[in-house]
Amino acid sequence: MSVVRDLRVLLRFRDFRRLLAVRLLSQGADGVYQVALATYVVFSPEKQTSAAAIASAMAVLLLPYSLVGPFAGVLLDRWRRRQVLLYGNLLRALLASVTAVLILSHVPDWLFYVSALCVTAVNRFVLAGLSAALPRVVDAERLVVANSLSPTAGTLAATAGGGLAFVVRLVGSDSDAVVVLLGAALYLCSALASLRIGRELLGPDPELVQPQLTTALAGTARGLVAGVRHLAEPGRRTAAWALASMTLMRFCYGALTVMVLMLCRYAWSSDASGSTDSDQGLALLGLAVAISGAGFFAAAVVTPWTVGRLGPGRWIVVCAAAAAVLEPALGLPFTEVPILVAAFVLGLVTQGSKIATDTIVQSSVDDGFRGRIFSLYDVLFNVAFVGAAAVAALMLPPDGRSVSLVVTIAVIYGAIAAAMGRFGAQ
Repeated sequence: MSVVRDLRVLLRFRDFRRLLAVRLLSQGADGVYQVALATYVVFSPEKQTSAAAIASAMAVLLLPYSLVGPFAGVLLDRWRRRQVLLYGNLLRALLASVTAVLILSHVPDWLFYVSALCVTAVNRFVLAGLSAALPRVVDAERLVVANSLSPTAGTLAATAGGGLAFVVRLVGSDSDAVVVLLGAALYLCSALASLRIGRELLGPDPELVQPQLTTALAGTARGLVAGVRHLAEPGRRTAAWALASMTLMRFCYGALTVMVLMLCRYAWSSDASGSTDSDQGLALLGLAVAISGAGFFAAAVVTPWTVGRLGPGRWIVVCAAAAAVLEPALGLPFTEVPILVAAFVLGLVTQGSKIATDTIVQSSVDDGFRGRIFSLYDVLFNVAFVGAAAVAALMLPPDGRSVSLVVTIAVIYGAIAAAMGRFGAQ
């Protein structure tokens, strides 16, 4: 396989191997920590979880990416990237340990959320540092391959970390604090792994740094505004419609995610007496996440073939139309098997649409604006998910069964298909 061959070539670069080790440990820790947060907020037996609490947790996990993300690079280009990886992971290990102490101390929820918010905010700098450092550890000929394989490996590590957290929580310990401490240990290992990389190797070169921080930050803000104006130009209509469609599809996926969380926590784990088994609910959630992940993988396999035949815009139309029909058909019974099937379908159509949107943006936007558009894309992607969680919190009953939410999401999917078919298909 070409992927295996490319990876073997990259692993011949010593410093790439070391940087990849830092990434795998760091993103593996992210997976552990995020699952620990989710299980503490949603599946702690002593907590009566609400959709509002889930929405708050999602805001903690995702808003730092949206608010800090576009400006992280400005600060990152003023600091030694090796030191960012070292101190960023050390700081996250410390903060994660504080989170574990807060869980054991049963403090007010807001204090727990502040601690978790600090961990996820630092994560933005670490991920940006890992990406920015890649050109310093591979040659130009293999940079494209490294940019493809390294983040993919990190995503797999995060998934594996999440799986490990589920296993530890279900089999080895009922304490969410123990799982959080496992994440802290992995952050510490990532920090120690970064010490194998030379202090100056990852850059940046001091002569290339803008002298005024305020000038650099203001330039970033102006760049995002210029990116919006670029999308508004007549020749960028397809890219603008694709971004709008993907934002709405992310919104739909986020709202349904909250619904499934509530169903796992209450509707599917309750006995005849009305008591709930949090371990059973957690196992069902783990299964739903795995099945949705299989849908993401299927999208990676199917989308290149379908985009080659239909075009990326029409593939988004097909994905949205399929979701509009299948989501209410599978979701309205509110039973395990149909909704697990829906998790696969929605994973496929959401990721398939994202791949198509990436393709449209890459091909339709001028190279000088591409980075700014993708920064804007990242903001929209995460804000839509958090906004969806907030809307779901208003609409969902305690057990997660909401006909109005399922129907509303189906209508949004149908509107996306109609709008893309009319204005954005190519």
